[in-house]
Amino acid sequence: MRSLCFSPEAPPLRRPVTQHSLALLCRNNRRTLSEVTVEQTIDAAATIFAKWDVERPSYARSTTLFYESKTEAVNFIRSVNDLHKIMRFLLNDRGSGSEKLSQVQRLLQIAMKRLQKEFYQILSMNRAHLDPESVSSRSSRTSTKSSFSDYDFNFSPDNEIRAAGDSISEVQEVSFMAMSDLKLIADCMIACGYAKECVQIYNSIRKSIIDEGIYKLGIEKLRFSQIKKIEWDVLNLKIKDWLEAIEISMRSLFPGERILCDFVFSSSDSIRESCFSEITKEGAIALFGFPELVAKAKKWPPEKSFRLLAMYTAISGNRKEIETIFSFESSSAVRSQALKSLTRLSESVRSLLSDFESTIRKDSSKAMVPGGDFHPLTIYSMKYLASFAEYSNILADIIFDWSPPAKSPPRESYFYSPIPVASPASAISARISWLMFVLLCKLDSKAKCYKDAAVSYLFLANNIQHVISVVHESNLHCLLGEEWIVKQEAKVNRLVDNYERLAFGNVFASLPKNPTAPMTPAEAKQCFRKFNISFEAAYLKQISCVIPDSKLRDQIKASIGRKLVAVY
Repeated sequence: MRSLCFSPEAPPLRRPVTQHSLALLCRNNRRTLSEVTVEQTIDAAATIFAKWDVERPSYARSTTLFYESKTEAVNFIRSVNDLHKIMRFLLNDRGSGSEKLSQVQRLLQIAMKRLQKEFYQILSMNRAHLDPESVSSRSSRTSTKSSFSDYDFNFSPDNEIRAAGDSISEVQEVSFMAMSDLKLIADCMIACGYAKECVQIYNSIRKSIIDEGIYKLGIEKLRFSQIKKIEWDVLNLKIKDWLEAIEISMRSLFPGERILCDFVFSSSDSIRESCFSEITKEGAIALFGFPELVAKAKKWPPEKSFRLLAMYTAISGNRKEIETIFSFESSSAVRSQALKSLTRLSESVRSLLSDFESTIRKDSSKAMVPGGDFHPLTIYSMKYLASFAEYSNILADIIFDWSPPAKSPPRESYFYSPIPVASPASAISARISWLMFVLLCKLDSKAKCYKDAAVSYLFLANNIQHVISVVHESNLHCLLGEEWIVKQEAKVNRLVDNYERLAFGNVFASLPKNPTAPMTPAEAKQCFRKFNISFEAAYLKQISCVIPDSKLRDQIKASIGRKLVAVY
């Protein structure tokens, strides 16, 4: 405006300048020069706009300005910006006629139609280069910012695209060029009051891309009534698809769209917020709402609860990313849906833990396992608990504020080692310890079904040894601790001693207390006879016994051998 007020060709002043005369001179020169500037700006704009008028039957209707000539495209944008300044100038200058103002407005309408077409064509022609994965990949290489809202998207038309860095690939460079062109057009249209038209084009195309991406990932908009009718095998496949979908969505689909939206509409916080929410809200709610429907729809058997834990882990592990990507107030429904799914999954997991405990307590099978072998309940329970322990970090959050189970004082002192609940980690340890206590109590009651007390002790020794082995080989070892294992091993040793005493007690008693003492042939013969009878009786009973654990089997054989062989 200084150049409009003062002319470099103004003659030197020969008399003192008063404030009134200086103001008068400025106004006269300003009007004269501004009229010239307005005419020149309008003429220059009219020339370039006429060339690219979408209403005229020319090659401009079948080609793209930004594709044909980047330099001419930048000049086109500059002309629009200059013309917009002229329009504002004319509106503020009461001395200007309405004819020029109408001319400027008509030219701006022509320009906006061209920019709308350019904006649509760039978005359409570059769908592959502007897919969320390409955008997120480019941003991760060229930006050092960690927050989506903090990306530096300043762009100058005079800068060459290579300013983004020579290290980016050709595909990423095309992506960045398209993004830069979109931003240039969006900034111009928003500044000229055509934000609505720009946003409509952007939302229409980008929403179709996100919806298509969600569909290709296998995410459907299902209702609760539909989920209830799906068989487990089919639902299990859908859960697998969902687990892959959330990984891809949170790695590229939603972050890429957020980056693109923030870049293109960086000149307006309200527009980039509304666009991103409009584009992603429906797909994101469908994605994060699926686990809630699954958790509500089925009464799961305990062994299938790990699918729920896997879904909980997937959402919980992406919690920070969800909060960051969907940080806008208009995206609060997405954050709320993710939280609702976590809550529902948490409730279902707790319910399944209670069901698992109830399954152990209610096991009423009275059939004795032949030979004191592993009981099916022991194998099933330990397999479940070992798998359960793999989710200990997640379970710590789920169980921390869960009220502790009612304990059974008479047996607690023998089987259960209470762990004070002071943190999420100790909460899961206490819960696992409690479930172990319930299992061991149940095994104790099943051991009483054996008529032979020796086999009863062997049954307990076998099953507790299996429990110890699984604990050693799984994450249960970290949860229960070394002290718990030592106590159970001592218990096994006591059970083995009792088994040997009852199974081979008569055999031990048939041998002389002092084998080196003198003995008549008749006494020796009687001694061997008693030993053979008692050993044969023990043999006939114990030949059907089973000790699956090789370490425990060798331990018992060695113990019996030490007591018999040397004396014999």
